[in-house]
Amino acid sequence: MVRRGNPDWGKPLPRIPALPTEFDLEVKRLGLTKAHYAGSAQLRRWCERNRNRVYVPEWLLKEWRLEVVATYGDVA
Repeated sequence: MVRRGNPDWGKPLPRIPALPTEFDLEVKRLGLTKAHYAGSAQLRRWCERNRNRVYVPEWLLKEWRLEVVATYGDVA
């Protein structure tokens, strides 16, 4: 008898490790802890330059009153 179909059907997918975001990498490069994010002038400048391109925590954007402009596709 030939078995057909996917033998793994219905089984949970293997865990995929979470990779750090660019924000996480910048925080690590600056040597900051979460308690020091809002007080860092260097991190604020980085977030101002990159907020429309990469993930920045929403609470931090609110703290600094920074707005994200979401664009999709080739909007001129």
